[in-house]
Amino acid sequence: MSYVNPPDFVKKMIDSGEAKAFMSTRDTLIRAYMAGAVLALSAAFAVTVTVQTGEALLGAVLFPIGFCLLYLMGFDLLTGVFTLTPLALIDRRPGVTVRSVLRNWGLVFAGNFAGAITVAVMMAVIFTVGFSMDPNEVGRQIGTIGEGRTVGYAEHGAAGMLTLFVRAVLCNWMVSTGVVAAMMSTSVSGKVIAMWMPILLFFYMGFEHSIVNMYLFPSGLMLGGDFSVMDYLVWNEIPTVLGNLVGGLTFVGLTLYATHGRAAGGPDRPAPRQLDTPVKVDA
Repeated sequence: MSYVNPPDFVKKMIDSGEAKAFMSTRDTLIRAYMAGAVLALSAAFAVTVTVQTGEALLGAVLFPIGFCLLYLMGFDLLTGVFTLTPLALIDRRPGVTVRSVLRNWGLVFAGNFAGAITVAVMMAVIFTVGFSMDPNEVGRQIGTIGEGRTVGYAEHGAAGMLTLFVRAVLCNWMVSTGVVAAMMSTSVSGKVIAMWMPILLFFYMGFEHSIVNMYLFPSGLMLGGDFSVMDYLVWNEIPTVLGNLVGGLTFVGLTLYATHGRAAGGPDRPAPRQLDTPVKVDA
């Protein structure tokens, strides 16, 4: 599996964050657009499998196909850059500023949203045969998902908002673990196996992923879901984005950096002494 030790893959995380902070607008948007589109197709596939087989676990097992493909192709999700680009700032990489981090987040958000919407329109055409008939069974299920995870939360008020936020935090804890897992191996098979596990977990548990929701909810609106654009933004997308930011940065980026970043070798930080190095003791 060609395992990479934590101090080494944490250095890769910081290097990756630095590269993304300096990436051109053109490349950032292209990579984000394709990431949003591929993940949206994967979500549509997982929902189709779940509806047609009645097995939610099978849909969850197959959903990571899209996630693995997009990261192997070097595309970027907002949930991933939430975790990686701040590390370059924290590590004081030259030229990385708060502005460059926020710029990266904004461009990736826009690209992800555009890619997800593109697929939402395409799949709505398929589910309704070019909008000439009512949605098929899969289309109706997507509309139901949109209702339950917007107005369903709203019915519970503050408790619903808290639940939504916590689900979003847990989601990017797992998704960002998947992003980092791709750096834990130098082989394709090792990367895929490591990424697959946390992504399966988040999808089956019904956690809230801002990019998946960029597909599911606009698609649900097109397919007759009984909720509004404002319901989607206030009772899902905005709290989900904030929860994803907290979950990925706090439970993955900062924790790994805090315990392994020193060994990764940042500015003015000597590498720690190896535990197996003999220590001379004076008599």
